[in-house]
Amino acid sequence: MPLYKTITVQPGIKAYIWHVTESEAELSKDLVLETNSLSRIKCMKSEIHRRAFLSIRHLMKIPGYVDRDLFYDKAGKPHLHDGNFVSISHSHQYTGLIVSTEKEVGIDIEKQREKILRIAHKFTPINEYRTIANVDALIRKLTMVWGAKESLYKIYATHGLSFLHHINIKDFSISDSSTTGEILYLGKVSNYTISFVDFEGFSCVYAIRKDET
Repeated sequence: MPLYKTITVQPGIKAYIWHVTESEAELSKDLVLETNSLSRIKCMKSEIHRRAFLSIRHLMKIPGYVDRDLFYDKAGKPHLHDGNFVSISHSHQYTGLIVSTEKEVGIDIEKQREKILRIAHKFTPINEYRTIANVDALIRKLTMVWGAKESLYKIYATHGLSFLHHINIKDFSISDSSTTGEILYLGKVSNYTISFVDFEGFSCVYAIRKDET
């Protein structure tokens, strides 16, 4: 069982990362999937996506959940029937899961790729990064920013929310392990703590919604 990493974020919140090395057949063993999940898998043309889907069900076993414990709302946000908060991510050969008993959470895993240089202007003011001369460092930071915004978006889960215009991430150094973020949308403000974990050329970002004051 290639559980790559377990992160105890704080009491009541844990994150899990899986390194997907098994075949689809191996991952299918010992899993009981609901009809809707079986239908989703059949519609997935990519074997990588099918293996990711199955590996997430194995990750769910670690905190004690099975496939039938998970459902999605109309916005596509996952929920657990027991009322705990959950978020899911996958990128290439890694998948991630975060579960929280009290606070809303989001997780995102992204591979650090040069492609992000071409799309950065769509999700962040690119001029703010002009002092970063090292290309590898720029790719890494932009990946962290994207992951942070993606994590917040997964928590908020509202159509019409813009990464560029509505989600703000407080500036940070790539050596930092955390920062904060804010969503300002339709006159409402919500705040979040954000943490970073880098591994094997990937960035994992997880966010926690702060209690409103």
